[in-house]
Amino acid sequence: MKHFEVNFDGLVGPTHNYAGLSFGNVASLSNAQNASNPKEAAKQGLLKMKALHDLGLTQGVLAPQQRPDLNLLRRIGFTGNDSQVLQQSAKKAPDALLASYSASSMWTANAATVSPSADTENGKVHFTPANLTNKLHRSIEPQVTGNILKAVFADAKYFEHHQHLPENDYYGDEGAANHTRLCSNYGEAGLELFVYGRSAADSSVVAPTKFPARQTLEASQAVARLHGLDQDTAIFMQQNPGVIDQGVFHNDVIAVGNQNVLFYHQQAFLNTQQQLQHIQQRFGDNKLHFIEVSDKEVSVAEAVKTYLFNTQIVTTAPGEMAIIAPTNCQESAQVSAYLEDLVSRDTPIKQVHYFDVKQSMSNGGGPACLRLRVALNDMELAAVNQHTIMNEQLFATLNQWVDKHYRDSLAFDDLRDPQLITEVNTALDELTQILHLGSVYPFQQA
Repeated sequence: MKHFEVNFDGLVGPTHNYAGLSFGNVASLSNAQNASNPKEAAKQGLLKMKALHDLGLTQGVLAPQQRPDLNLLRRIGFTGNDSQVLQQSAKKAPDALLASYSASSMWTANAATVSPSADTENGKVHFTPANLTNKLHRSIEPQVTGNILKAVFADAKYFEHHQHLPENDYYGDEGAANHTRLCSNYGEAGLELFVYGRSAADSSVVAPTKFPARQTLEASQAVARLHGLDQDTAIFMQQNPGVIDQGVFHNDVIAVGNQNVLFYHQQAFLNTQQQLQHIQQRFGDNKLHFIEVSDKEVSVAEAVKTYLFNTQIVTTAPGEMAIIAPTNCQESAQVSAYLEDLVSRDTPIKQVHYFDVKQSMSNGGGPACLRLRVALNDMELAAVNQHTIMNEQLFATLNQWVDKHYRDSLAFDDLRDPQLITEVNTALDELTQILHLGSVYPFQQA
């Protein structure tokens, strides 16, 4: 039996815009209110997907959410037809209007937590959509995220879907952005690292003071229970609250893992050495590579600016890996020098590939934010909706779809235009046919 790790990237939505909605995300805040280019953003994402496909990796695509979310605006008191709701909210609650238009579902690292069948009690691949309660614009995503995941991973023989956790800050869950998996091979039982920022129940757990810690220990423990992970599989680690206050809003901004490699910054975790010893003990006699980046090599500020750790580490051949990095890393003298040195060391990481994802980066998400990792065996992969797996034809079709439906520029005043609603719904209706998703969106079920 063969085993794969498939990256399912989020397709950037037609309403990709810079609204500065994410307090604690430095890039998001610094680019607030700039005009975005949805067409360019979507094409940058598609090029990255196609490049990974060309490297010989299996690459999937996940559809964006329906936007604007008019239900959100009506629930907070705006009435009338769609045009009237847009005009009223633009005048009286512009932040809510911006939230309703958010295209943040493009960052599918936050879509869900996934546990492969090798780790779970019942031998199925488990999915739990993240509730994303910490941010209004993201808290409106989980239901449709669940619909899309069920349309892609539909076969109940292989896949099990859970409802997102209770919509309460006590169970604040940010999905795979705070979760990584270490293993010898994708098909073997591994260790699932759940990284949390705070405890909702234990006030003695130190928390950040400037920016919010979005992931709770209680949420991580709940997901592990839902997925049937035993005590030897799930490891719970606390993120350093000091780096959260420096703009590290998710663990995947300061650490990333793949198979037997954990790549992390010196300041990433609390009680780092104790935690690493614990991981090594659980991992057994198999070789683990802990690659620590010191403050001297790359500062936290530079790591956040370039998203050095929001890179993807992918396996390109047995025992060999490559880093998929944004061009922001290449443009930084400090980070590019570090990566050039890294590939010469005695670790599995032998190559770095740079990609321009500046439209995503400007809104606070790098290459790793754009993908949800799903480890599958060959039978599970065959059971996936094959219309969502990247190939030459799908790449061409999706680029044509983007050219047909996306705008070149989107600013706040454009969000008042009811024509944009029609454009988006028309585009998404066509996309569900391309990807064979069925009726996953509210407007299709009305």
